[in-house]
This record gives sequence, C-alpha cells and structure tokens, in this order.
Amino acid sequence: MMNKSTKMKKKEEVAHEWYIMDASDQVVGRIATRVAALLRGKHQTDFTPYVDAGAGVVITNCEKVRVTGKKAEQKFYSHFSGYPGGLKQTRYDKVLQKNPRHILRHAVKGMLPKNKIGARMLKRLKLYVGDKHEHAAQKLQEIKI
Repeated sequence: MMNKSTKMKKKEEVAHEWYIMDASDQVVGRIATRVAALLRGKHQTDFTPYVDAGAGVVITNCEKVRVTGKKAEQKFYSHFSGYPGGLKQTRYDKVLQKNPRHILRHAVKGMLPKNKIGARMLKRLKLYVGDKHEHAAQKLQEIKI
C-alpha cells in the first residue's frame, strides 16, 4: 500500500532549471556522472523515474577535459556500420582533436536511460568548445565539481 504523503511528479508540473559547468582540467567520468544525475533529476527530492523532470546542463571548455591513467593512448571509441568488416575504431586522442564534444556526450549518454525519455534528456545537454555559449537567457546556475 502506498503512503498517501508520497508526492509523484506529473509532466505538467515540471520546470527545468539550467546549470553551467566548466570542464577545464576535470576528469571525464566525474563530470559525466554529475551531469547524468542532473539531467535525470536525481538531485530533486521528488524524483520520479518515469517523468522527464531533470535540469538542462551547459558545459564549456570541452576540449580541456582529461582522463586518468593510460586512457589517452589506450581508449578507443568504436562504431559499426552493419556490414562485414565495418567496425571503425578511433583512439581517444584523435577524437579529442577532431570533436572534443563527442567524448563528454558519449560518456553521459551511456549513463542515461536507453529509451525516449533518455533521448529527451540528452537534448538538454549543451556542449561547447571554449567559454562562449548562447544560453544567457536560461539564467544559468554555476556548478563546481
């Protein structure tokens, strides 16, 4: 039997707040776990898993993230075309040079639900190379890791 004082959030009641984070000299996994929790809404006291009630997150300086250990030389990002011999692998340092936003997006996406709600949450993740962004209208709150 459910407690009558339990408050379950409805999608009509949701107001997404927005946060900004600077990724300079931060470890990729630490940023990704914090951002995934914010996007899901787990920082709120009335977290409801089936409602997209999370926050929006803007991350600047994506090119300045770091990894620990030997991951810079040993980590690979792969994708498969579906054809025989169609597995493509790219090393971390090459991805960091070509598209540094992909590293954080890939890490955060793996921590979100694998359904339509997870896709909607990922749309509220905005990644920028450098410190310039176009989200001043969202009244961003700064978050430190």
